[in-house]
Amino acid sequence: MTELDDDAPGGLTGAELTRQRSADLFAVLRDEDAPQASRDAAREGLVRLHLPLVEHCARRFRNRGEPLEDLVQVGTIGLIKSVDRFDLERGVEFSTYATPTIIGEIKRYFRDKGWAIRVPRRLQELRMQIGTATGELTQSLGRSPTARELAEAIGCTVEEIVEGIESSNAYSTLSLDASDDGEDGGAATMLDAIGIEDIGLEHVEIRESIKPLLDRLAPREKKILLLRFFKNMTQSQIAEEIGVSQMHVSRLLNRTLEQLRTSLEQD
Repeated sequence: MTELDDDAPGGLTGAELTRQRSADLFAVLRDEDAPQASRDAAREGLVRLHLPLVEHCARRFRNRGEPLEDLVQVGTIGLIKSVDRFDLERGVEFSTYATPTIIGEIKRYFRDKGWAIRVPRRLQELRMQIGTATGELTQSLGRSPTARELAEAIGCTVEEIVEGIESSNAYSTLSLDASDDGEDGGAATMLDAIGIEDIGLEHVEIRESIKPLLDRLAPREKKILLLRFFKNMTQSQIAEEIGVSQMHVSRLLNRTLEQLRTSLEQD
C-alpha cells in the first residue's frame, strides 16, 4: 500500500497504512540494537514501499527525451538517499521530505545528460548561477553586466566567471560534417578545414640536431651527403661528380654516417 492507493480495509486509508508501515520500518532501521539483517530488510522495505512516489515524480518529466524507466531509476537514487538521511524527529512526513530530493536527482540527471561535452558539475552549476545573475543584473543596471559585476554578485573570481561562460560552449556542439553555410549539397564541411598531421614533424628534432654536426664536417664529406640524400644520386654518380672511385665514396659515406650517429648518441 502507498499514499497513492485508494481506501484500504480495516478503517484505514492507503495513505494512513503507508505512513504506519513506514514508521514501523524506520523504527527498525534506526534501532541500533536490532540485528543488521533486520535493519537491512527494513531499509529495502522502505525503498520498495515508496517506489510509487518515485514513479509519480518521474512521470512529471515524461516526454522530455528520456525513457521513463531511466527516470525512475535515477529517482530511486534520490529515494535511497532520503531513506538514509531521514530523521524521525523532524516532524514531517517522509514523502514530504523525500519528494524534493527525488525531483532534484532527476533534474540533475537532465542537467548532466544535456551537455554535449562532459564538464565538471562545478562549472555546470556556475553556468546556471551566471544565467540567473545576468538576468537580474541586466534588469537592474539596464545593460549587460561585466564579468567583474557578475563575480561580485555570485561571490567568485572574474577568472571563474570567464571559465563558466566558456564552458557554456560545451552544452551544445556542431557536427564536423556540417557545412560552413549550414546547408547540404556537397558544400565544404568544418572537417575539411581541419589540418592533418604533418608526418614531417617527427623529423624536425632530428634535423635540428644534425645541423650543427653537419657544419663540423669537411667540405667533401658534406658534399657527398648532399648529393646522396638531398639530390638522390647513386654512389657511382657521386664518384663521377667529385672525381673518386665508387669504393672510396662508399667508405667516406659509411664513415661520415657513423660519425654523425656517434655524435648524436653522445649528445
